[in-house]
Amino acid sequence: MAYIYPNFKTKKAAKEAIAKGEKIICKDNTPWGHPRLSDGMATVEGPHYPEPHRWYGKVTLKDGQVIKLV
Repeated sequence: MAYIYPNFKTKKAAKEAIAKGEKIICKDNTPWGHPRLSDGMATVEGPHYPEPHRWYGKVTLKDGQVIKLV
């Protein structure tokens, strides 16, 4: 799973920010670090640990920025 930044409390808030064109990035959540993802698709969850995850989704990335959240 990956996280999007900034840390959105709800999926609705994240979708609204994407629609406004705000800069949103995605980083992979692994034990070996948090590499930034650049192009393609990723599965995301939020809000970030240590808060309990309340939403999940798939993002489309282009040039290092989230352009779509489903």
